[in-house]
Amino acid sequence: MKLRFLGTGTSFGVPVIGCGCVTCTSTDPRDRRLRHAALLEEDGRRLLVDTPPELRLQLIAAGAGRVDAVWYTHTHADHVHGVDDLRIFSERGAGAVLAYASEADAAVLRERFAYVFDSSIRPVAGTSTPEVELRTFRSYEPVTVAGFDMLPLPVPHGRVSVHGFRVGGLGYITDGKLLPPATEEALRGVRVLVLNALWIGRPHPTHFSVEEACDAAARVGAERTYLTHLSHRTKHDELQAVLPPGVFAAYDGLEVEI
Repeated sequence: MKLRFLGTGTSFGVPVIGCGCVTCTSTDPRDRRLRHAALLEEDGRRLLVDTPPELRLQLIAAGAGRVDAVWYTHTHADHVHGVDDLRIFSERGAGAVLAYASEADAAVLRERFAYVFDSSIRPVAGTSTPEVELRTFRSYEPVTVAGFDMLPLPVPHGRVSVHGFRVGGLGYITDGKLLPPATEEALRGVRVLVLNALWIGRPHPTHFSVEEACDAAARVGAERTYLTHLSHRTKHDELQAVLPPGVFAAYDGLEVEI
């Protein structure tokens, strides 16, 4: 199984509009961070995690001409507002893309993007809209998605719950503030762990800081941990230089074998 980081930035992305900081003006490609997304691949199957605003660019960069299903972690704008880019797959006659979300998030998606998720709303003749079949999952109840055996793992994120997952030797958590005991226990034994980590040196009310993410990674005990959802406050090379052994700063385009 292979994990590709499509986007490792926060909701602002990096570079941030109008910012002249050392990260936003860096020439290191690892400092360019699109909004959050990832791609899981195994035996020709592709599972997309989230549909951020830059999804078209991300899938082109990854050479991904199709996806078999989408896993929605939650419905914040930076994670879902690229949903229209799924339209190309049904336009090519591939049929509806399967999308999975928690029951609460599915309700939000149906309301916010009715033209996508309400099958009774048909496009005007001669035009097209994304064809997406929305299915739901429940926390800690295993579900098979595009042939991947997924365990949905909730984490708190302000007023909402985000659902990461465990699949085989991979644990994946984005936009979380802490690991609830049941989620932390479910992650034990993973070989590769992905955690969000906003910045170094101060807490955030809804996200792990780098220090908090490293503490959580140590408790889980994965062989390798990759930090994502990174802000512009730290350059890639500066962040990597202060991380403990076995913890790495992810970057857009990084591929990891599990």
